[in-house]
Amino acid sequence: MSRVWDVPVDDSTRVRDVRVAAEEASACAGLPPGRTATAALVATELATNLLRHADGGRVLINLVERRHDDGSRTAVQLVSLDHGPGIPDVAAAMRDGYTTTVAASLGAGLGTCRRIANDFDLHSAPGRGTVVMARIGHEPAVRNQGPPPPGPRAGGVNVPLGRAEHSGDAWGRVCGGDRLTLLLADGLGHGVKAAEASAAAVKELRGLAELPPVEVLRSLGRALRPTRGAAVAVAQLDMVAGQLSFAGIGNVGARLRTDGTWKALLSHPGIVGAQAPASVPVQRVPWHADSLLVLHSDGLPSRWTPPDDGVLPGCDPAVAAAVVLRDAGSAARPVRDDTCVAVLTAGGVSRHGSGA
Repeated sequence: MSRVWDVPVDDSTRVRDVRVAAEEASACAGLPPGRTATAALVATELATNLLRHADGGRVLINLVERRHDDGSRTAVQLVSLDHGPGIPDVAAAMRDGYTTTVAASLGAGLGTCRRIANDFDLHSAPGRGTVVMARIGHEPAVRNQGPPPPGPRAGGVNVPLGRAEHSGDAWGRVCGGDRLTLLLADGLGHGVKAAEASAAAVKELRGLAELPPVEVLRSLGRALRPTRGAAVAVAQLDMVAGQLSFAGIGNVGARLRTDGTWKALLSHPGIVGAQAPASVPVQRVPWHADSLLVLHSDGLPSRWTPPDDGVLPGCDPAVAAAVVLRDAGSAARPVRDDTCVAVLTAGGVSRHGSGA
């Protein structure tokens, strides 16, 4: 169970709040002092840019697992979201010093954020706004590092209800052989007890890499019995066969985009760990080079409209998840529960920085 920080940025005093949140997240992740300072600098720049270019927005900070050659370690993921005018010239905005005219800024700008973050990407669309993502890991960023290796990538964002410390939702991924499994769990209710249930599901997933989705759900049912239970969706990509298998129990949504068309994948009623059905149908669909899968908890409006954006499959999955989160909600439709969005993409070269 990990902390989540959701900081609104609507005036200059909030810049400090975002920086402090990044420092707290760095402490939770166990980052060394130098990388903590990096996270604080990136957080300050993202918050400042929200005020300058978009008349405000929000910064989400999640703790995520970042893969290494020798395993994975916890990293700090910072995502800024806004409904502003978008960035008219992304190339200019990425140059060092672009934001130095802002009094509250440290003058680093997005270009330096990209250079000092371990992973960086952004998505900007005229009239819709901008999403910027930076992940800060334990080790210094490698300058001029090449693009991420080809292959599927998974990522997500998690938002607690009412800016609580913990979200009752969680997502996780695990690789086993030629299969990548993505899970999203929504603990029953919200708050700490819900967070314990979803965290138990993610923890259990780490030892289930070789199992098909139905067997994963069955194992999760046993692991979640001591908790209040959760709605769980499991998507497994067979990278050799080019096939995606999906099975879900409870109110967790799934949408698949292929060839520019969105298709809903349906979950079965029930609660994993409490009232799971005896059998769960598995949906199998082809997976292509342009495919993009979105899993989401019921914090997202039930009738959200998938983005008609061919750029998203090439984005870092966390950026794609944040775009879905931003565009699905509005002030007129406030969220009534924790909200988690996890995305699986076919992979490829990130357009503005290193990949996940």
